Amino acid sequence: MTTVTPFLWFDDRVAEAVEFYTAVFDESAVLETTPGPDGGLMMARLQLAGQNVIVFNGGPHFMLTPAFSMFIEVGGQEEVDYYWNALTEGGEPSQCGWLVDRFGVSWQVIPEALGRLMGDEDAERSGRVVAAMLAMSKIVVSELQAAYDG
Repeated sequence: MTTVTPFLWFDDRVAEAVEFYTAVFDESAVLETTPGPDGGLMMARLQLAGQNVIVFNGGPHFMLTPAFSMFIEVGGQEEVDYYWNALTEGGEPSQCGWLVDRFGVSWQVIPEALGRLMGDEDAERSGRVVAAMLAMSKIVVSELQAAYDG
């Protein structure tokens, strides 16, 4: 069976990342671990909210960039706030629902309302939603809805 799994390379903080991510996401588990030559954790296969992810302690050779991000689609503002607050702790907020966590992993925390409102056939309404989103850091559903409503 063929699968596609995100593989994230860390610089000596993989054990901390495993602990953090499995605490943040419901329905998460450590599925497998591989010790390194020093006896510490070298690699782990995780499941985060149903998504398999492999994390690796690879050293400083390759750095994570925002060119690759993890996309979290959530139901509403309460979930946006939860993931945004958890993942920006020690990290940095960005624009349009994007952030970089304390390990350098980029995330998008996006409520389903954003796609629904931006996808409206009324170009004026959807354009107002896009303009509102472009002015945001963390996505605020009530502000998207207000823009949509005009």
